[in-house]
Amino acid sequence: MTRDGAPMTRDRASTRDHAPSTRDRAPTRPSTRCTRQARVPNPLGLHARPAAAFVKTASGFSSSIELRKDDIAVNGKSIMGVLMLAAEQGSVLVVTAVGDDACPAAEALAALVEAGFGE
Repeated sequence: MTRDGAPMTRDRASTRDHAPSTRDRAPTRPSTRCTRQARVPNPLGLHARPAAAFVKTASGFSSSIELRKDDIAVNGKSIMGVLMLAAEQGSVLVVTAVGDDACPAAEALAALVEAGFGE
């Protein structure tokens, strides 16, 4: 009841959740997923400069980027994560990108690794 004793009424719009229902949402496209492998050619491995080049390139894409070495996977847009892999010369890195620009991202990053990070 309200303060003046009248019964409370609710219209349907006020009880509705503010988020649109699933039938009101536009259908989403499934994300594209691309994976590429590359071997680290640098004699010093994936040290700070190459890691920074990798992260800078990865950050230019909207897709999420995962970088994997053996059984360790890290965020490819995180300098600390990339350095944590401690990838030495000859290590095989697996780049997985998920998103609208996944294939161009994975290809560009794998090419960067194979080219020795421009060093």
